[in-house]
Amino acid sequence: MISLSDEALAGFRRYLQAREQAPQTVTKYMRALAALKRRCGGALSEKEQLLDFKRGLLQEGYAPATVNGMLAAVNHFLRWAGAPEWSLRFLKVQRAVFLREEKELTPEEYRRLIRAANADGDERLALLVQTICATGIRVSELGAITVAALRQGRAEIRSKGKIRLILLPEKLCRRLLCWCAARHIRRGAVFVTRSGRPLDRSNIWRWMKALAARAGVAWGKVFPHNLRHLFARTYYNKYRDLVRLADILGHSSVETTRIYTAHSCHEQRAQMDALPLLE
Repeated sequence: MISLSDEALAGFRRYLQAREQAPQTVTKYMRALAALKRRCGGALSEKEQLLDFKRGLLQEGYAPATVNGMLAAVNHFLRWAGAPEWSLRFLKVQRAVFLREEKELTPEEYRRLIRAANADGDERLALLVQTICATGIRVSELGAITVAALRQGRAEIRSKGKIRLILLPEKLCRRLLCWCAARHIRRGAVFVTRSGRPLDRSNIWRWMKALAARAGVAWGKVFPHNLRHLFARTYYNKYRDLVRLADILGHSSVETTRIYTAHSCHEQRAQMDALPLLE
């Protein structure tokens, strides 16, 4: 019998935090376990309950990647609870060889976002969007962009238990330093609230969605991580150096980086059309 009581889940949360899991990972795992508890009740007495939970996710129409993310959380909990033999198999998902058009943020759409932010007088948002896209950092890593980092031209990023050093484009440093000088930001993180606290990721998400509407860019294309994908595709298309790109993005596996460098749907179609296989 494996307990899914509030006390058990709280203990698992403390375990994740003690292992220095990223806050967003902890939140994602606990959300998955809450869904498991809603379906299975306060305890697990047999693996069939877990299989039923997995089937339920598929019937409810969750995307395969989302299902696998929830299964990863459940499997981690099962190992912690001493029942690794109950772990569930992940769905087998073939890696996409091209980006879906409804998800691909193009360079022109990216420039429209910047122009729209500037037209609205929201220089901070325009610079924030450019900072993520020009460096490939995660939105959770924005705190590493400090005044000191801009002066040195490099930022030390601590994420997921790892430390990496990234170089910052000279043009970006100049623009951000000018912006900081105009607002009397002399030290610490660049992107903060009026009270000096780091920007909340949910606020950034909301601002970008509103910006998408003003720029006439599809809502589903505009979110912080898609800027990171645009950086990766742009870098790879220019330099064809997957290993270096993995280092910049902070990926442990080059296979993860390959996902970021998928061709656009238009590029893939052009390649297929160019094959001399039809009369």
